[in-house]
Amino acid sequence: MGNYRGYIGTYTKGESEGLYSFSLDTDKGEIRDVRLAAVLDNPTYLTISDDNQNLYSVIKKGETGGAVAFSIDQNTGALKALNDRSSNGAAPCHISVDQKKQYVLTANYHKAEVVLYPLNPEDGRLKDPSSIVKLEGSGPNPKRQESAHTHFAGWTPDEKYVVIVDLGMDAIVTYQVKAGKLEEASRLLVQPGSGPRHIAFHPNGKYAYVMTELSGEIIVLDYDAETGKLLPKQYAQTLPTHFSGYNDGSAIHLTTDGRFVYCANRGHNSIAAFRVDEGSGQLTLIEHTPTEGDWPRDFVLDPSERFLVAANQNSGNLVLFSRDVESGRLTLRQEDVRVPDPVCVKFLHI
Repeated sequence: MGNYRGYIGTYTKGESEGLYSFSLDTDKGEIRDVRLAAVLDNPTYLTISDDNQNLYSVIKKGETGGAVAFSIDQNTGALKALNDRSSNGAAPCHISVDQKKQYVLTANYHKAEVVLYPLNPEDGRLKDPSSIVKLEGSGPNPKRQESAHTHFAGWTPDEKYVVIVDLGMDAIVTYQVKAGKLEEASRLLVQPGSGPRHIAFHPNGKYAYVMTELSGEIIVLDYDAETGKLLPKQYAQTLPTHFSGYNDGSAIHLTTDGRFVYCANRGHNSIAAFRVDEGSGQLTLIEHTPTEGDWPRDFVLDPSERFLVAANQNSGNLVLFSRDVESGRLTLRQEDVRVPDPVCVKFLHI
C-alpha cells in the first residue's frame, strides 16, 4: 500500500516540545521516523484540511489559548506556521475544519466556549473570530459537571449544521452558521451524568454515535438532516461487565464503510470494537483489545483502514494494530513507539 504521513498532538508538561510527525509503512506494518514537527505549547488536538494544504492545532500561549494555522509542505510534510489567534484563559481541547475550508471551530472545556474562525481562502490563515458561543448548565456529578464543559465542536456530514458536545451539561447542541454567526437549531439532553465527550457520524448520514466519558457508553442516535435534531435509541456499554475500576471514555471513530465503530477506554486501557447493524445503526460488541499502555487518549484509523494507531498519554507510546476489514478485529503489531504525552493522532488524507 505504501507510506502514510501522520501528525501527533501532545501535552508539553514533560519532555514533549510540541507537534510530532511520523510515517506508517503499511507494507511492513510499522510506524517509524517520529520527529518534532513544530515547537508549540500544549498542541493537544489537531485537524487537517481535506486538501492537505493546512494543519490546525489548539495552542496555549502564556495566559492565553487559541488556535494556530500551518501550511503543509506537499513533498516533505514539514509544517510552516502561518498565524494564530488566542484569547485570555485556558486553551481549547478540540479543533476541526470544514470540508470547504471556510471555517475552523474550537471547543473549550474550561471556558465552555465555542469559537468560529473564518479562514483566508488564499492560504488558510485564521481570521478573527466571527462568532463565540458560551454554554451554560450543569449535571449531577459534582466533581465533573459543576458547570458546562464543552468537549467537541465539529460539523454534521452534510455540513448543514455545527454540532457541539458538552460533558458538563449532558447535552448535544446543533447550530446553523448564518452570516458567520452560530445560531442554535436544536438541543438534546442525554442521560444525566453520562458526560458526553465526542460524536462521530455514520457515512449514510442517518446515525450518530456519542462516546460518553463518565458512564462509559456509546449513545446511538438517529439524525434528522433536515432539522439537525438527534434522537437516542441505544446506550451501549463500552466496558466489560466484570470491570469495576476507574475509567474515562475518550475517542470514537467509524470505518468509512459504516460497518464498525471503535472507541477507547482510559483506565481499562482498551479499544472496544462494535459491529453496526445495517438496518438500525445499533451496535453489537465484538471485542476489547488492550492498548499496551496507559490512558489511550485518542486513536485513528489509517487511510487504508487496515491499521489503527492508539496514543497512550500516560505511558508515552503509540501502539499499532492491524485490522481485519471483514471481522473488525485488531491484532497488535507494534507497541514501543515512544512519543511523550501523546493526545491526538491524525493522518494526511488520500
